[in-house]
Amino acid sequence: MVTSKLLQSSLKSQTGSFTKHLSASKRLSENLYQIPLLARFYGTDASLQKEDSTTNGFKGHDMLAPFTAGWQSTDVHPLVIEKSEGSYVYDVNGKKYLDSLAGLWCTALGGSEPRLVAAATAQLNTLPFYHSFWNRTTKPSLDLAKELLEMFTASKMAKVFFTNSGSEANDTQVKLVWYYNNALGRPNKKKFIARQKSYHGSTLISASLSGLPALHQKFDLPAPFVLHTDCPHYWRYAHPGETEEEYSTRLANNLEDLILKEGPETIAAFIAEPVMGAGGVIPPPVTYFEKVQAVVKKYDILFIADEVICAFGRLGTMFGCDKYSIKPDLVSFAKALSSAYMPIGAILVSPEVSEVIHSQSNTLGSFSHGFTYSGHPVSCAVAIEALKIYKERNIVEQVNKIAPKFQDGLKAFSDSPIIGEIRGTGLILGTEFADNKSPNEPFPPEWGIGAYFGAQCEKHGMLVRVSGDNIMMSPPFIMSPAEVDELISKYGKALKATEERVKELKSQQ
Repeated sequence: MVTSKLLQSSLKSQTGSFTKHLSASKRLSENLYQIPLLARFYGTDASLQKEDSTTNGFKGHDMLAPFTAGWQSTDVHPLVIEKSEGSYVYDVNGKKYLDSLAGLWCTALGGSEPRLVAAATAQLNTLPFYHSFWNRTTKPSLDLAKELLEMFTASKMAKVFFTNSGSEANDTQVKLVWYYNNALGRPNKKKFIARQKSYHGSTLISASLSGLPALHQKFDLPAPFVLHTDCPHYWRYAHPGETEEEYSTRLANNLEDLILKEGPETIAAFIAEPVMGAGGVIPPPVTYFEKVQAVVKKYDILFIADEVICAFGRLGTMFGCDKYSIKPDLVSFAKALSSAYMPIGAILVSPEVSEVIHSQSNTLGSFSHGFTYSGHPVSCAVAIEALKIYKERNIVEQVNKIAPKFQDGLKAFSDSPIIGEIRGTGLILGTEFADNKSPNEPFPPEWGIGAYFGAQCEKHGMLVRVSGDNIMMSPPFIMSPAEVDELISKYGKALKATEERVKELKSQQ
């Protein structure tokens, strides 16, 4: 009870400065932004679930919800999604939403692909579970491993290790690399370099690799073996007059300086997303990966490509490595691997690394790592079917047909006075709000501009990802041109309302 009162007192104090802005606007109070919901605007996402008797609510539910503040679960009805249909999802009240984030960057084939449901059903009726320990396994896991090795051509890969998520995949990458270097008699070559604003998962190790402070605060992270180098965000971090290539050169030089400072003999691997996702949708500047790969190769440092978001067509190529000519030693997959119909992740391991691991496991008697559900037969069956669909429907061509409409249609809003940058490629895009279009002039955080925009999108029947004043979108690959038009229209309506909101707030300063 005391704790609850303290939290409520803190929340009241935190949101007090925002209350006056709302009370001045009758229009806003008519839209759902009453006092109990004010604290939303300090979070990373927003929802328009009403605080009235018409809502089929689950306020105060029993879940400890991921990436959700405690007050949200306690004081506010969650948005409860009940069914999906193509590019749309429906909540328990029957409201329809265009899912512009494809769940969490993952339902590439939309929410109602019958072939994936059939694949899961058939496997459940045949063999609902068996493990892959001790040289026992299942046919779907063997078939999926073979298919992935054949599909990935950016560099030769030899083995596949299955996990249940991208977080587990990147966690496993660290253990594999440590095992590899121990086998080679290099016990000090254990540090990992990741990048500021990167996202690699939320387990202890993968959260340490991630370059987002929220994943570290109060968790005693990052782990000391993880180092972070520059975020390759040209608009935000380039020096005045610096070209993209010059910026890439500076970042590669900074990476090399970090390696030399720590000692190349201590650096095991560098991990990167081809396009940074949850950090704000940040495509690399020109020649960035060319220069970075040269640095890590020079110092015998493994390159790990985190393809969890980018793989299977998201960027307009089958893999992000294809788009940016990345030649990795290890690769992480998840999300679109099964179009998220079943939990599954995977790691591709190069011949050089896998041969050392095999040799070491022969010496020790076992490679003692794995999960109960590694290569789960139902997940593998669904993933196999998803990969078949990507090939049969030429999903890369489909993405490239609708991506220009998606990118150009949204980037047409770049002239908005409250938008600093709209960036993206293929079917992934980020919007960053800023005052005077400057990366150095963010809006006051208590204004909650990003959250307000997200709430307006939800009001108009569209779901987006909100992180501070960044908006992220990664729609399903199956979107029709008409649905892209609908997405652009809803974005425009939300943007207009947000522009008006900024004017109101500025007038009250």
